[in-house]
Amino acid sequence: MSKLVICEKPSVAKSIASALGVTSRADGYFEGGGWLISWCIGHLVGLADAAAYDDRYKKWRYEDLPILPDPFRYVVSEEKAAQFHILRSLMERPDVTELVNACDAG
Repeated sequence: MSKLVICEKPSVAKSIASALGVTSRADGYFEGGGWLISWCIGHLVGLADAAAYDDRYKKWRYEDLPILPDPFRYVVSEEKAAQFHILRSLMERPDVTELVNACDAG
C-alpha cells in the first residue's frame, strides 16, 4: 500500500522525498518505502472559457451577464498536461490508499 503526496512544486517534492528517505525518481515523481511523491507546477487545471459553453459567448455582451454555468467545465493547461496525466495515473493506481495534500494553503 502506498501513500501519494502531492506537492506544490518539484523542489518541495524533492525536500519531502529526502526527509522520508525516498531516493528513487521516475518521470514526474519519487517512489519508495510505500511513498509516492509528486508535484503540480502551478495551476494544472483552470475553468473553461465562456465560449466553451455556448458560441454566443465568444463575443462579450452585457445582456449575457452573469454567466453562471452548471456544472462548471475544467480545462487542463496544455503546457502542464504531461504532469497532470502523471498525477492522474498515480491517483488511479490500485496500491494508493492515502492522498496527502502538501500544496500551499492559499
